[in-house]
Amino acid sequence: MKISHIEHIGIAVKSLDEAIPFYENVLGMKCYAVEEVADQKVKTAFFMVGQTKIELLESTDAEGPIGKFIEKKGEGIHHMAFAVEDGVQNALNEVAGKGVQLLDKAPRKGAEGLSIAFVHPKSTIGVLTEFCEK
Repeated sequence: MKISHIEHIGIAVKSLDEAIPFYENVLGMKCYAVEEVADQKVKTAFFMVGQTKIELLESTDAEGPIGKFIEKKGEGIHHMAFAVEDGVQNALNEVAGKGVQLLDKAPRKGAEGLSIAFVHPKSTIGVLTEFCEK
């Protein structure tokens, strides 16, 4: 697997309307996109920091993954996403072959048209890890 960079850091928030002003007014960043990913029950907002994105995640359903995360752990860092150059499926196959527990056995569509897949935080030292490719 060839990781080229950190694609984004996902941060769970209760409200995009409340979180976006912090990034824009305090940190001076510009939100360049807001998108709903219905099948993941989430609404996202994106900011660029160099080559890396910050992805704010607001649950659209309390029973969705972000809703459950916030209920259990509160707002905060949800996951780290790595851009892979040789395909998400190849990355999944490689880490599975090394005993890593997968959450996704195959890539699926994520925000910004990316192909994505997650591996279980029990296998990644507590960090929910995502692989992405355009």
